[in-house]
Amino acid sequence: MSEGLQSALTFAQTAAVSEYVIEWAGRRVKSIRRGLESVGRRAGVDGVSAHVFRHTAAVHMAEAGLSMSEISQFLGHSNTAITERVYARYSPTHLRRAADVLDFSTLKKGHAQ
Repeated sequence: MSEGLQSALTFAQTAAVSEYVIEWAGRRVKSIRRGLESVGRRAGVDGVSAHVFRHTAAVHMAEAGLSMSEISQFLGHSNTAITERVYARYSPTHLRRAADVLDFSTLKKGHAQ
């Protein structure tokens, strides 16, 4: 858990009006999934789910340069192949270094054959 998340949860707990950290109108939220879907509908955004947040987090980690091994472990995957197949390919910068090697506008004349 990041320090920021821990801080946010601690604050939420002190501001809670019930014994639950995640609550609505003083009552516990029984289903995070349904809560996210409801919030998405009210905001006019389709497809809001916990998986979308998980996917976004994984893509941000990949773009920040974390290894597939680190991302895989954080997500609880049994191996990096799952992480690479499901998450990394959606990153706009995934394989950027490989593409940059083939950028003909910056290739040195001595390397072209």
